[in-house]
Amino acid sequence: MAVNYEVSMPTRLFFPLVIALSGLFSSPLQATDWSQWRGPKRDGFVSESTFPENLSAQSLTQVWKIPLGPGYSGPIISGDRVFVTETVDEKIEVVRALNRATGKQIWKQEWPGALSVPFFAKANGDWIRATPACDGERLYVASIRDVLVCLSADNGEILWRVDFVEKLKSPPPAFGFASSPLVVGDALYAQAGGGLCKLDKLTGEIKWRVLEDGGGMFGSAFSSPYYTTLNGVPQLIVQTRTTLTGVNPDDGAVLWKQDIPAFRGMNILTPTVFENSVFTSSYGGKSFLLTPGKSDEQTPPEETWTNKAQGYMSSPLIIDGSIYLHLRNQRFTCIDLKTGETRWTTTPYGKYWSMVTDGNKILALDQTGDLLLIKANPEKFELLDQRKIAEDSWAHIAVSGNELFIRALDHLAVYRWNTSDTEN
Repeated sequence: MAVNYEVSMPTRLFFPLVIALSGLFSSPLQATDWSQWRGPKRDGFVSESTFPENLSAQSLTQVWKIPLGPGYSGPIISGDRVFVTETVDEKIEVVRALNRATGKQIWKQEWPGALSVPFFAKANGDWIRATPACDGERLYVASIRDVLVCLSADNGEILWRVDFVEKLKSPPPAFGFASSPLVVGDALYAQAGGGLCKLDKLTGEIKWRVLEDGGGMFGSAFSSPYYTTLNGVPQLIVQTRTTLTGVNPDDGAVLWKQDIPAFRGMNILTPTVFENSVFTSSYGGKSFLLTPGKSDEQTPPEETWTNKAQGYMSSPLIIDGSIYLHLRNQRFTCIDLKTGETRWTTTPYGKYWSMVTDGNKILALDQTGDLLLIKANPEKFELLDQRKIAEDSWAHIAVSGNELFIRALDHLAVYRWNTSDTEN
């Protein structure tokens, strides 16, 4: 059922806007843009790009680097601009638009944004978490306090603002707004307000809310929604703290649902789709390949297989019939997509990897700042190269063309690889 809510406008609620105008910017998204969480299709795949053969300073050269306050949001690339967020003094959230070629600031916007996470999560900081989304003209930024802000990509003007706690009377998310927003056509989907919400991307009007979980400490999703088509039916794949669900993107109807047990509801990674099946993995649970039935049956999906491997925060890659997944125990594993058999598992690395692939090789950034270049090989773990590029990085890496964008905890750096060193 559609419910209308008043949208807060920014004129009296935000700090003064600080903008350096640079001419009109209106850019339809390109195939090489990194427009959202995990890339153009939200699956970690990089289009129209071939990764380098190694990570030497000659093959992968730093183009520019700028200091930033802390943040976990991944950078967004649209046209000639890079958008990045930060938290300043644990009080103010800042969004910057930068010139892609130079790193020079084009505009800056800011607002009050602070939330103290529970003591046992303090190691992960009290700063902005979710990765924004961009449709080429507008940037959608999730504030830690369960607020969604729409900005003009041209000049940073705040076009609308929705405070889910205020509008829906839901408890603030204890761990912050962690789920990254998703744009599909004229709709914007966000796991916020203690559920899944559909908004009009142009006005911020909330169309509906489903999968209500109470928000607060034990609700408020960590995972991010994924848009796909299964059995010919368009749907949102939505992982809550306790379930994996298919949702009709038009009216919010639940198409199917499967319980996903996890320690303290720590279902964090973004599920990944292959053909008509969905893969997910949970902390304290196991890994699943699930195949939902036809639309309108509303029955639990078929459990194709399970594997004892436990995922954590790192979202998986599916490459040529194999699942590559960084685990709760800090090891990296390869699982056969058809059978669920574990092909190989490594010794431990760090707590978290963000991963992208060109279909042949994997670039993985360990949260300790180690960048790894890995061959996508189901027969054995094949580490091609490794390079230290930061001290602490939990934000997802981004790739556009032959450029790599690294958001470390205290800076943003751009690297460019020599295309003559890549495979033909």
